[in-house]
Amino acid sequence: MADKFAIVTGASTGIGAELAKLAAQDGYDLLVVADTPFVDASAGLQGFGVDVQTLEADLSTFEGVDQLLAAAGARTVDLLCANAGHGLGHAFLDQDPAQWRHVLDTNVTGTLYLLQKVLNAMVARNEGKILVTGSIAGFIPGSFNAVYNGTKAFVDNFTDALRNEIKDYDGVTLTTLMPGPVDTEFFERGDMMDTQVGQNPNKSDPADVAKDGYDAVMSGKASIVSGWKNKIQQAVANVTPASVLAEQHRKMAEPGSGDR
Repeated sequence: MADKFAIVTGASTGIGAELAKLAAQDGYDLLVVADTPFVDASAGLQGFGVDVQTLEADLSTFEGVDQLLAAAGARTVDLLCANAGHGLGHAFLDQDPAQWRHVLDTNVTGTLYLLQKVLNAMVARNEGKILVTGSIAGFIPGSFNAVYNGTKAFVDNFTDALRNEIKDYDGVTLTTLMPGPVDTEFFERGDMMDTQVGQNPNKSDPADVAKDGYDAVMSGKASIVSGWKNKIQQAVANVTPASVLAEQHRKMAEPGSGDR
């Protein structure tokens, strides 16, 4: 076994899979977790010379998070990449309550429970690194993606507050990664493929986003907005009325907007 151990959630595809590659290249043994099956038992991470354990678990539930922690066993978690998340398109009034609750529980409840469990141990020894995937969506009222954007607003805000609470523990790093639209299965899973944003061919490469986040957590940064266009969008969002932002989001996320 390696001296370092990392957990990466939402790791079967996209940003999470790329974060797992970076951690493996950096010599971390890995526990990679997702709510969908992995292609193979080593999550495609053969040849890095580290131990890789895969786990399929529903991290929207306390039971799923407990299953993850049990799989980690007695190993000290040196790095946690809390990347699991779900989106959900269409108008809120048309959404199945079970679906929007799953988004809330995955993005917020499960993430907070996992952070509380892992961070307590890190603070106790004053050592460890955590990367949480937020989003620039948290700065924008998300018409036709309102629940998702609301959860990311919570995550962005919560991690800022939590970072302040643990500021006296200088051996612990808590970093928030805030990408924009990324070329992953997110839009297909969220039933957003008929939208302008879902069909946008210029989404960020998940490998680039993961590299931004990984470099940020390793260097002890508080947060990182991935991509220069997203940095501009975040800055503009901070000075633009919410009603204007909501209308702009409507144009790219309303069902059928991809056909206009």
